[in-house]
Amino acid sequence: MSKLENNKKQKKEALLNTAFDLFITKGIQKTSISDIVEKAGVAKGTFYLYFSDKYDLRNKLISHKANQILGSAYTAMKSAGIDSFEDRVVFIADHVINQLNQDKSLLNLIAKHLSWGIFKNALTRMDNDTDKNVYDIYYQILSESGQTFKDPEIMVYMIVETVSGSTYSPILYSQPAPIEDMKPYIFESVRTIIKQHTQGD
Repeated sequence: MSKLENNKKQKKEALLNTAFDLFITKGIQKTSISDIVEKAGVAKGTFYLYFSDKYDLRNKLISHKANQILGSAYTAMKSAGIDSFEDRVVFIADHVINQLNQDKSLLNLIAKHLSWGIFKNALTRMDNDTDKNVYDIYYQILSESGQTFKDPEIMVYMIVETVSGSTYSPILYSQPAPIEDMKPYIFESVRTIIKQHTQGD
């Protein structure tokens, strides 16, 4: 990577990290672009090289964070040496839940603003060298399973919706039960979704 490319990457990272800090402390509505660039130490013109407005930044920030979380979970799964497709997906889901449980500010940002469109964008985009292309990873895991699945995109949609929709209240409020008590039910639902989409030999 050239010095110029590295400088651009550092500025974009500074904007993303600063926006994350401001969004979770002040809220998106009360955070201005001027606040972001001033705290990040970059010119306002630099902001518009990467983002059209603060909502574009928010979507790319969520996409960036989702890629990091899922990429970390995939790396841990590979290190664990798990072969079964179901077990791999459950391991990744568990790893993601644990990351969100450890960083509740990230959970708040993602839970409030994550949509399927943004998540799909996170699956398909590659941001610099730090993010894994999660879409490719997903289809690699499918391929490695040796199984055939009906509507794999619907399957991953259902898994994402089930996991994300079932973790917010248990993590933040222990309702209807603490997250550790909820996990067996969440993972059973994930396995059921996979079975529903698994085609026979």
